[in-house]
Amino acid sequence: MDKSPVQGRPTARRGPHAPGKAPRADGASTRALILEAARRRLVEGGYANLNVREIAADAGVNHALIGYHFHGKQQLVLAVLDEANNRLLERQGRMYDASATASDKWRQACDFYDDDLRSGFVKLLMELMGASFHDPELRREFTPRMLAWHRLIEEEVAEFIRASGLKLPVSARAISAWIGWFWMGMEASMALDIPEEEGHQREALQAVATLLRHVERGTAARRESSRRRK
Repeated sequence: MDKSPVQGRPTARRGPHAPGKAPRADGASTRALILEAARRRLVEGGYANLNVREIAADAGVNHALIGYHFHGKQQLVLAVLDEANNRLLERQGRMYDASATASDKWRQACDFYDDDLRSGFVKLLMELMGASFHDPELRREFTPRMLAWHRLIEEEVAEFIRASGLKLPVSARAISAWIGWFWMGMEASMALDIPEEEGHQREALQAVATLLRHVERGTAARRESSRRRK
């Protein structure tokens, strides 16, 4: 861990530090300052406009420390993604593990999605996806992080099918792909500010909840019928 003083310089966005004095911090707090500044710049200005010196100025650190901690712009943005992505995957996993109906979990996922829109995470994800189209090295790093969400969804879909006793002609893998890419398209359309009256995003989200409740009622009715026959 780096224990050396941070080499700062006066900036317009110094935050809580005393005016005219460079902040001192250990390696972990320096890293956190850089990550937050990079996240803000990435969400507000986009990947193409990301500038290491501007990030350093926002964080109140010498720009050389970005190279020291992250070894370049690409590793920096991946660290920004990992900080949010890992935390949100854990949040989603806890929600799926909770004792609740699938329709309730879907509504909770929609609430989480609204949180992620407000926090800028959806915009962050879309920015890095767009940058990955023309950067093979970034794409190799970004893709497994994105697919972690699909694996989580596939596990939940398989459990839902098992618990519901459904006999389907399609696999949990296929259904999870429908859901995962549905969300990806939803995120892209809302990041583009396509309005509800043209994109029908909220209507589509509500329709999925309605379908899940329909399946749940059918499952409950079959179980009750089976119980009575016994």
